[in-house]
Amino acid sequence: MKLHATNTQQYQTVTAYDDLGVEFNLVRFEHSLIVLPEITPAVWPVNSFDGLAIEHFDQVAATEPDVVILGTGKKQRFIHPKLIAKLSAQHKGVECMDNQAACRTYNILMAEGRKVALALILEKA
Repeated sequence: MKLHATNTQQYQTVTAYDDLGVEFNLVRFEHSLIVLPEITPAVWPVNSFDGLAIEHFDQVAATEPDVVILGTGKKQRFIHPKLIAKLSAQHKGVECMDNQAACRTYNILMAEGRKVALALILEKA
């Protein structure tokens, strides 16, 4: 799906997504990543939802977001609270949704000026 441009071009904005990857500012990625509005997308070493570990969320917590949007793949899945204990202790919300909803929600929160982290799982086919 292609998305319409807004006045947020100085930020990392989702410009397209499909089942295999995502574009930020017209640059395509086909691996899991962490993105914040003002930070270049970073590789997130997650190969699948079932492979998530506490260490993966420590990497997200290190970005000091206000809220985390977790894209769980093609379908919405929910994570075990122990994985996000560090974020919960910091009173940071973590919302789980499928990747398409995660991309749309990230763009909305980013456009509102929120310090949102998108942690997106892109599984290899």
